[in-house]
Amino acid sequence: MSPDLLSVYAPVLTPFNSDLSCNTAKFIEHCRWLVAQDAGLAIFGTNSEAASLSLRKKRKLLDSVVEAGIPGKTLMPGTGACSLEETIELTCAAVDAGAPAVLVLPPFFFKPVTTDGLARYYGSLIEAVGSDRLKIVLYHIPQFTGVPITIELIETLRRRYPANIIGVKDSSGDRDNLNRYLEIGDGFRVFPASEILLGETIGRGAVGCISATANVNARAMVDAVLASATVGATEAFAAVAPVRSLFQQFPMIQAMKVALARHSGDASWRAVRPPLVELDQQAVQKFIAASTEIGFKPWSAALENA
Repeated sequence: MSPDLLSVYAPVLTPFNSDLSCNTAKFIEHCRWLVAQDAGLAIFGTNSEAASLSLRKKRKLLDSVVEAGIPGKTLMPGTGACSLEETIELTCAAVDAGAPAVLVLPPFFFKPVTTDGLARYYGSLIEAVGSDRLKIVLYHIPQFTGVPITIELIETLRRRYPANIIGVKDSSGDRDNLNRYLEIGDGFRVFPASEILLGETIGRGAVGCISATANVNARAMVDAVLASATVGATEAFAAVAPVRSLFQQFPMIQAMKVALARHSGDASWRAVRPPLVELDQQAVQKFIAASTEIGFKPWSAALENA
């Protein structure tokens, strides 16, 4: 694990009001709870519904995090967008906020794109930000973007910008691809997108995970990373794997919001922005039954402060 990055990051869920505006106070409360569990904040990740948030709203939420006194060192904001200008603006704001790294999607509208085109995009970002404090974790989620982060692209970027390109998040779920990333070595940091995959690869160089379920199970995941050094990864991650498997049976954003709503007593947590829709009652009951079966309960800030 790198000393300047954390082992577990949550793509922080974004709570919404009844009019689907962002509930900033609840967002900050959830960020505080995650930091208290020693987890990092990958705000504006996929599970944050970031693609449904405007640049202006992301800037306001980031400013709110800073104003709330949440340490910048806990941040790994998702700053990638199809628009290079928007990516530059949000990335500059993240660097100014003290984030030790940013998570950057490739531009995903135009297809097909070449390695050279993607390298120009990331290179233009790095040169526009113009800071040696900018550290980029490339975001590979081809099932959403249709634009993979290839080994060729990584090698090209590391050759041109060795101080800025530091790692990759692999959300593909493809173990062969994850293994290819791990083979890069030479200090290149690989973050699987689930604690299950981290448990399989932490002994082979994976440095941590950026996992949706950190939103509801952060402490257990951090403890698993720590325990893996003494009891081994198989035993250490045995307790967290069933929780991840539970949520993977459902649309994950909606299921995590149901869990937080149920255990905090705040039904507004369930709200998602279109085009997503909330789980119907049948799915909610199925989720509750499955949660009860494995004895899972997330601990929310509201419960801890009660």
